[in-house]
Amino acid sequence: MCAEELVKMDFPGYSIGGTSIGEPKEKYFEMVEMSVKYLPEDKPRYVMGVGSIDYLLGSIAMGVDMFDCVLPTRLARHGALITSSGRVNIKNEKYKEDFTTLDSNCDCYCCKNYTKAYLRHLYVCDEIFGKRLMSIHNIRFLIHLMEGARQAIKEDRFGDFMKVQLAAFGDNRGF
Repeated sequence: MCAEELVKMDFPGYSIGGTSIGEPKEKYFEMVEMSVKYLPEDKPRYVMGVGSIDYLLGSIAMGVDMFDCVLPTRLARHGALITSSGRVNIKNEKYKEDFTTLDSNCDCYCCKNYTKAYLRHLYVCDEIFGKRLMSIHNIRFLIHLMEGARQAIKEDRFGDFMKVQLAAFGDNRGF
């Protein structure tokens, strides 16, 4: 009902909110799907507070255009990093002397200049610079994912792209 009434006001874009805080995944997708069907396709559709891979890609599949979320920076503050080979918990002892890059497939400032060992050192010392570097990485990772999604849509292969991404990262938590 809200979406139907908002469309009558002819806004330049539309947001969908209150769908991702504590609701089961199935309920989230049900609410977004119910909202999106009433929103114009030629205007931006924005979902508030969504940042995990499974929710991002599932929402794009339903016609959502934009997102925002604290998840990538929150994960970074707690030492969790999203990489092309899966989630990295930089707090783990095994990274103490791991002088490899965090993600060899990433072009962010963090991955180009710092090692897992250094990131772990910064995290263990509670150095704010480490949290900043890890936030830069997580945000860039998701931007790269969205660039891939955009390209897949242009090439009419988004369904395949989504399957590959969910297979790589899992669709239970998104990372």
